[in-house]
Amino acid sequence: MSSKSNLVLIAELQDMIHDCLKDYVSGDEPVAMVDFPDYKNVGDSAIWLGQMAYLSSRFDKAPTYISSLQDHSHEKLNDAAPSGPILITGGGTFGDIWSGHQELRESILERWPGRLVVQLPQSIHYKSQDHADRMARAIAKHKNFVLLVRDEESKAFAEKHFDCRVHLCPDMAFGIGPIQPLAATEFPVLAMLRADQEKASNYDFSAYPDVPVEDWISESRTPVRIAKALGAAKAVVSLDPERIRGAKLNAAAHNRFRRGIRQISRGQAIVTDRLHVHICALLLGRPHAVLDNSYGKVRRFMNAFSGGTDLSYKAESLDDGIAWARSQAGLGAAA
Repeated sequence: MSSKSNLVLIAELQDMIHDCLKDYVSGDEPVAMVDFPDYKNVGDSAIWLGQMAYLSSRFDKAPTYISSLQDHSHEKLNDAAPSGPILITGGGTFGDIWSGHQELRESILERWPGRLVVQLPQSIHYKSQDHADRMARAIAKHKNFVLLVRDEESKAFAEKHFDCRVHLCPDMAFGIGPIQPLAATEFPVLAMLRADQEKASNYDFSAYPDVPVEDWISESRTPVRIAKALGAAKAVVSLDPERIRGAKLNAAAHNRFRRGIRQISRGQAIVTDRLHVHICALLLGRPHAVLDNSYGKVRRFMNAFSGGTDLSYKAESLDDGIAWARSQAGLGAAA
């Protein structure tokens, strides 16, 4: 992939997303969208907002039913969206690392055999072949499942193991489009590294005391609660319980996304092993060095879609990434 501006890349990936989804979503059918990420990880909120932006910009519509893992109801989905596709939110939960999301996915296939279910772009990772075989049986029994995947390795796995339509599709967070910084820069280099079970290494920053090391999976509950209350209040005149609940959840996603963008805006250059810090840095136009997560998700996505700009650099090590980020911040070589 030749080097290109982030704006050109974002526009191209948005068109690719539409090419993948245009045959499965229409303007005249209701759509349900499930597995709202009602948790602290900013990246999943970015995916959700990109999905909402896609439906709004391309079809001038919003889901008539939204649910999170905690409050999903098959009965309420059936009442609010008795026909049309069921969209399952994208991300990195397809497999057996995040079991609750996989169980919801499998229960939907079991509940609605033959009804169009579209899995929005995911990375696939199974540690157990037995678990992959169980999903293969669910897909075969359902017979109308569409699986969008974010990298070639996931596509090859899906085509080998699952009897369904499989498409290679960019991450839905690109549906948000270009964004502006939400905070002034505070640090030449900011490290945004995973602190959860997908981290690839416990990096040693003893040689870099000037580089803050953060993640974006913690939050204060109060701002999110206030955002949810305000979101619900804006929709209360509709007298539609599903619309009010959707407005509440979408307001939480916006609150978390803004928190994450404020956080990474503070770095003149960034070092990260999080896929959505990489994606949000591209939306922001901020240089960043990229390490990988525990199973190669980030590098696989960059190879498929997003590695072709001068804003991102595939670092071979922490030292390599910090040296590149320092150069982007005008500090020369690493200390």
